[in-house]
Parts: sequence; structure tokens; C-alpha cells
Amino acid sequence: MSGPPNWRIGDALEERTLPPVNRGQLRKYAEASGDPNPIHLSDEAAEAAGLPGVIAHGMLTVATMGLLFSPYLEHGHVKTFRSRFSGMVFLGDRLRVGGRATGVEQTGQGRLHAFEVYARRGDDTVASGEVEFLVPERAAGPPS
Repeated sequence: MSGPPNWRIGDALEERTLPPVNRGQLRKYAEASGDPNPIHLSDEAAEAAGLPGVIAHGMLTVATMGLLFSPYLEHGHVKTFRSRFSGMVFLGDRLRVGGRATGVEQTGQGRLHAFEVYARRGDDTVASGEVEFLVPERAAGPPS
């Protein structure tokens, strides 16, 4: 990336389609997050809980929405990330993550961009949220 991002209200973040959710990914996330809840790891435990099978961790789904900002981390950082869960993610699901800019404000720290983000399985939104991304003054350059 050449210079700092200068998103405008209404700009879309490039939607990404992720690889299918798999057991290895869920095991790694369970270990890294300290969330070994068996409904994320065992079909038997998931079925005993009334689910049709293993479900992905909700916070793993949120983390996938955060991938939208990875290309910009050399210029700033995610300041806030609020999320809502509205559906379950199962093994084999391919999520699409995307979003759009909803605001921008010059602050004493730099340019603060606001976004609405989503994770979708097919036409169903399984998670959504609001993200604030701060481009510090040193990197933001003059307002446009």
C-alpha cells in the first residue's frame, strides 16, 4: 500500500470470501482463545446441546470481519470494534466479510473512520458490527 487510507462515507471495503470453516481452524482457535467449549469441537456435544453439529466460535466469526482492516495496519489501527451475532456458522460454511465507511472525523489523534461490517453465509448475515479505525496524525496527512 502506498499511502494512508482516505476512505470517504459510502466507500465499500473490498468483500472477501473466506475458505470453508474446518475442524482444524476451530481447534486452533479454541486453543488460542482459551475457549474449549465442546460445542465447537465435538459433534456429540453439539448434538447433546440441541445443535445439528459443531458450530464455530462467535468471536472467531468477529475476527474474520477484522481481516478487512489487515491491509491498512501499517497506517493505523482498529480503535473500537462492536459486534452482534445473528446466526450460527457450521463446518464447511464459506463466509463473506465486507463493509462500508459510515463516517470520518478529524480528532486530536488523527483521522477516525467509522465502518459498518458484516459476515454473511449465503444471503444470511451471521454477524455484524461497527468498527472505528484511527489513522494517526503523523500518517493521516492533511484532511481532504
